Amino acid sequence: MEFKADALLLRAVDYGENDKMVTLLTAERGKIGVGMKGVKKAGAKLKFAAQPFCFAEYVLSGRGERYTVISASLHDGFYPLREDVTAYYAAACVCEACDALVFEGMQAGALLVAAITALGEMCGGSVPRALIRFLLTALRLAGYPVLTEDCAACGKALSGKLFFDFASGSFFCAECAVGTPASEVTLCALRAAESGTGQTSPDGEKRALRLLGAYFSYQTEQEISSISELLKLL
Repeated sequence: MEFKADALLLRAVDYGENDKMVTLLTAERGKIGVGMKGVKKAGAKLKFAAQPFCFAEYVLSGRGERYTVISASLHDGFYPLREDVTAYYAAACVCEACDALVFEGMQAGALLVAAITALGEMCGGSVPRALIRFLLTALRLAGYPVLTEDCAACGKALSGKLFFDFASGSFFCAECAVGTPASEVTLCALRAAESGTGQTSPDGEKRALRLLGAYFSYQTEQEISSISELLKLL
């Protein structure tokens, strides 16, 4: 059986002397684990398709649940992401989040589009904001939205000292005080990334990413390990 799928490479591990086992994110089949033979050899035809963040049309062949990549046509390699360590770790966060949220056989078209969009934005230099926007989208698609409007309890506009409740994904004012303390610059960074407008500070973006990483871990019980490395660089 053979089929084609536009897919983003999420993860690759060495297998044997010259092969790799890779995890692909597809729109209609969710996450697929496949083998790529000979791609560690110098000059291998499919070497590009086993590289981090490769987005390509993969042609897979297999029996039952075991697939092998037999050809691939590149859509975008997102090469600038490999040339900047900050962008690399941010892109790794995107792939880790997808890997954690998607299962084999599930529909993942919206998440795939969000991931490809984020990687493209990161290539253009908008690294923290692109990652914040992606994580907000990914969490919403997974059923764990972060609510950034008014206080979830009293409905007042949020400003000054705030609180964030990890159970509900909601912000609260100082008077209602539900959850753990959060800063206004964190909320501003989340809102700016979500809307695509407005100014924010590097500190606010860093705080927003720290909050989103903790919230992702709380809701999914899986950690995006690359976030801790990214935060050291920001």
